[in-house]
Amino acid sequence: MNSNVLVQKIEFIKGVGPQKASLLNSEIGIYNLYDLLQYFPFRYEDRSTIEKLSNVTESSIEGVYMVQVLNKKITRKFRAKNLKVKVKDNTGYAELVWLKGVDWVEDKIVVGKKYLIFGKPKIYKKNISFIHPETNEHTKTTLGIRPVYPTTEKLKRGFVNNRFFNKIIDGVLVKTIPHITENLSKKIIKESGLVSRAEALKNIHVPKNAKMILEAKKRLKFEELFFLQLQILQLKKSRLKAFPGYVFKNNNYLNNFYKNHMPFDLTNAQKRVVKECYENMCSKKQMNRLIQGDVGSGKTIVAFLCMLFPIESGAQVAFMAPTEVLAEQHFKSVLSLAKKLNLSVELLTGSTKPKERDVLLKNLLIGKINILIGTHALIEERVRFKKLGLVVIDEQHKFGVAQRAKLWSKKEEYYPHILVMTATPIPRTLALTLYGDLDVSVIDELPKGRKEIITSHRNDNSRLKVLNFIKQTVESGSQVYVVYPLIEESAKKDHKDLMDGYESLKRYFPDTQIGVLHGRMKAENKDYEMKRFVEAKTKILVSTTVVEVGVDVPNASVIIIESAERFGLSQLHQLRGRVGRGKKQSYCILMTKYDISKESKERIKAMVETSDGFKIANTDLKLRGPGNMMGTKQSGLLELRFTNLAEDYESIKKTRKTAINLIEEDPELSSKENIEIKNYLKNNIKSNINWSRIS
Repeated sequence: MNSNVLVQKIEFIKGVGPQKASLLNSEIGIYNLYDLLQYFPFRYEDRSTIEKLSNVTESSIEGVYMVQVLNKKITRKFRAKNLKVKVKDNTGYAELVWLKGVDWVEDKIVVGKKYLIFGKPKIYKKNISFIHPETNEHTKTTLGIRPVYPTTEKLKRGFVNNRFFNKIIDGVLVKTIPHITENLSKKIIKESGLVSRAEALKNIHVPKNAKMILEAKKRLKFEELFFLQLQILQLKKSRLKAFPGYVFKNNNYLNNFYKNHMPFDLTNAQKRVVKECYENMCSKKQMNRLIQGDVGSGKTIVAFLCMLFPIESGAQVAFMAPTEVLAEQHFKSVLSLAKKLNLSVELLTGSTKPKERDVLLKNLLIGKINILIGTHALIEERVRFKKLGLVVIDEQHKFGVAQRAKLWSKKEEYYPHILVMTATPIPRTLALTLYGDLDVSVIDELPKGRKEIITSHRNDNSRLKVLNFIKQTVESGSQVYVVYPLIEESAKKDHKDLMDGYESLKRYFPDTQIGVLHGRMKAENKDYEMKRFVEAKTKILVSTTVVEVGVDVPNASVIIIESAERFGLSQLHQLRGRVGRGKKQSYCILMTKYDISKESKERIKAMVETSDGFKIANTDLKLRGPGNMMGTKQSGLLELRFTNLAEDYESIKKTRKTAINLIEEDPELSSKENIEIKNYLKNNIKSNINWSRIS
């Protein structure tokens, strides 16, 4: 690669100049010729066929027409100048209309001359018109496929529009293409059926046909995914080298518990995940494993079984949950299991009294406590383990990276193994990219006997029927959640809606105990209301999404989600998982306005049609994109320009396999064949955030 040509400043290119260069710099980060080569079209216009005016219909799309100018006329309306140009082809007549830039256009349109026009025709009272069409003298225009580049309002005002990009890039390609070198080995190019890099860059900008575009996109998609996967694999390799882990091979505790104390049969998926974790803990390397499992899939029992490996070897376990209520639930369920093996389990939260805390911390330091369960309180400086062998984190996305790091950085000789659990299913494509550095386990079976939650969509016209259904549910001895949105932008209105809903239910059910729960309440009040619901003292709980990650209430069999159109799909699925924990048939009712957007309808439809979390996650990915789905903007992922994470699973899998094979054959990329790959990684790939690091 001749870097001198490629790094030439954009302002010195004919047709650019300092003013346009400044706009390109500030608006879209184009400083040199190579930057411009990397600025790709987002779509293409097929201008290879000249259409006939006689074929224009109401549904006609943008197209090219060869017309002759018959006359032109300036009209004035409210001081504004309009230009109307009468044109014809050999099949019919049309009118070209300009409402802006009239002085500039008028001089260029000559009566009697022929022009190629491009635009979308409209029919009004049987007359065809084109508003602001693109016009070129037919002798100066070549037909074919034309790229369309993304632009901004500021760029357009500075005349940096699509016409500008098409004109400039033609000249830049002539200068730069001879100096483009490869960044893949000949072997990879051949095996993957790819065109050369220079060919791909040329054809993405000036394709002669649709096939060339597909070939160029195939190469560029492969390239961006391959280098992403390569980075992730190198990170994994360096992590495994840098972070030695404890070796826990003893499994007598597990066998004893499984044979004598197991409260129910494990699913095959649960058995598989326990085995995967055991193999990790025997490997001499720190485990960094993510367990995905839909709501109610039995992640907690899997986590407990994994705890037995370090405990048997004299190590301790930390189990961190995002809320006090959830930490208490985990404490109760783990304690009931641990008692059978005479293991010591303690709970540490913000509510733990100072005297109790002091005793607990002393016992922790001398190794008297086998399992410590808690909230953020676990990462306080005072919390010291004698030998921390395993960290289990529930709903890991609720904790920041720095928070999690505080736990595992309290190491001595070895790093504790990390096991994180999430009930937010992640699509396979996203898992392979976002979490490519991790070992990912999936619990994709629900326990036997668990009934599928029946989901239905209702609008305000059916409210009376819904209220009667709530009445029947409560009378049968079951409990009901009623959930309202609470969105920051409209917090006051949302809070009013929730309280209005609470008051309405109290009026409708005067003899029924109804609780209310929202984020503005003090922690102790929230805990009080949640405990009353758990103990069935409250029959109906009116709440915001604070119940999204919450306690198990097996007796709750109905959840009503108000203004369901305002929730994200994954959030709706999480909320639905609050019911269906017991033996009774459970129901989720999605309440919306009568008139909702197309996207909202798609979300609601997906919820009604399936309760499979992974199908839901895939739909969510298609509708919202990867950044929003993960809750925080994943900058690296959003830079993928040719990959559609919702659809390109095969491409991701293929490039990952290629990257794995390469690392296995040439770990340091030191061979002559791979020197281009090594140099490109070093010089062109920006230092990325390690999104996949969970510990």
